[in-house]
Amino acid sequence: MKKILFPILIVMLTLVFAGCTGAADDKAKQPNNEKGAKQSDKGNEIGQSDKGNEQPNEENQDPEAVIGARAQEAVLTLKNGDMERLADLVHPVKGVRFSPYAYVNTDTDGGNLVFRANQVREFPNDNKKYTWGHYDGTGEPIILTPMEYFKKFVYTADFANAEKVSYNETIGTGNALENQFEVYPDAIIVEYYFSGFEEQYQGMDWQSLRLVFEELENTWYLAGIIHNQWTS
Repeated sequence: MKKILFPILIVMLTLVFAGCTGAADDKAKQPNNEKGAKQSDKGNEIGQSDKGNEQPNEENQDPEAVIGARAQEAVLTLKNGDMERLADLVHPVKGVRFSPYAYVNTDTDGGNLVFRANQVREFPNDNKKYTWGHYDGTGEPIILTPMEYFKKFVYTADFANAEKVSYNETIGTGNALENQFEVYPDAIIVEYYFSGFEEQYQGMDWQSLRLVFEELENTWYLAGIIHNQWTS
């Protein structure tokens, strides 16, 4: 009897030992779920952190949010007639182009004049008469000193307190051709608009001032000043 039980006992012990070894191997092969979960959470945290630190794409921002404060500074500078400060706002490479009407003339012969910052700074002392373009209707040349031009074709109303202000959207339109967005394709153009001043004219005395801003090295500079009004 002992001879029979002894082999059976040996077989049983062998089976038990094999089962324990297999279980240990299976456990070693299985991934550590807790560790995997922590890595996944950490990955999500990193992703969220990176997203939170991303700078907003300026192209997707509201133009007013991008340029509003700069435009307000510029229109107040024009209101105050501060040529020193205006010169600081002028585009350092392109200068600033003055357009007496909505159509921006880029021709060098009789076109809208472009001035550099140092020239703008000297406007109050500049008594030279320049040809800025041509009067609507008569076609006569606009021959004025810089300060005379400012009074007639720049700050002709209290645009700092305009009735309406728009960003990259045209408000005042007349019979003149509009090409501001073709001439300044990468600009933000701010328009200050009055629908009229005297009832008898039924809105035909509307006026607007458009300030053209272009970016250079993360700073927005004044590249154009466009005066607009009803034209025949």
